[in-house]
Amino acid sequence: MKDKRILYISSELTPYLPETEVSKMAFEVPKEMHSQGAQIRMFMPRFGVINERRHQLHEVIRLSGMNLIINDMDMPLIIKVASLPKERMQVYFIDNEEYFRRKAVFTDEEGNLFADNDERAIFFAKGVVETVKKLNWSPDIIHIHGWMASLLPLYLREYYKNDPLFADSKIVTSAFNYQNSGVLSGDKLIDKIKFDQIAEEKLESFSKGNGNSFVKVAIENSDAVIMGSEELSEEISEVIENLEIPVLGYQPIEEFSDAYSDFYLNKVL
Repeated sequence: MKDKRILYISSELTPYLPETEVSKMAFEVPKEMHSQGAQIRMFMPRFGVINERRHQLHEVIRLSGMNLIINDMDMPLIIKVASLPKERMQVYFIDNEEYFRRKAVFTDEEGNLFADNDERAIFFAKGVVETVKKLNWSPDIIHIHGWMASLLPLYLREYYKNDPLFADSKIVTSAFNYQNSGVLSGDKLIDKIKFDQIAEEKLESFSKGNGNSFVKVAIENSDAVIMGSEELSEEISEVIENLEIPVLGYQPIEEFSDAYSDFYLNKVL
């Protein structure tokens, strides 16, 4: 993996959020690839539950300052960064006071999804890409973890399809058994994405309005898929089977290293 450039984008990441199947793999995979000599960049949202003082987050002024247009609204983009303890790896945080300062992640105190999670996902997708463009860093592989990161492949394939920085980048999505993502599907989400001149036929999976919509769209716009959970829903499994792209089966966290390296080098690139 020496000198390969890998961009990791996750909606959850330990130690900044509680440990889940997604957050743990989103940490362990880049850590392992970094140890093998890969050049790593990591991104996640700066959720309000993240303690900035404890984790030593600080704003990167040279990367902050632009506004992103989300559904005809100007939303300021703030970029923060922190170093993972003992790992010599940095994590970039996509921040915006309107979307990410609340003291919660995806749901309110009663477990209901935030009504603007769709806009938060769009903002996150655009924020990551615009920041990578400012860094002028062209990744060989872009690896997606977590459902709020699942709009990245669609936006890279459509909204940023003519950007030369990503012309040779390969997109990999890790598919997990997600909870509580499907409520965001439907006409409102489709209209917000169509505002960015993304064709409606690319958004058919969102019209079904179920819990698998986000990951389905991510898979449909990826070059390869990794099964992040040991068992996936029948619907997701069917989508993967119907696409002629490389697939890596589930790998336990204790023994994924060789399988992931081989997959990156011999199936994806």
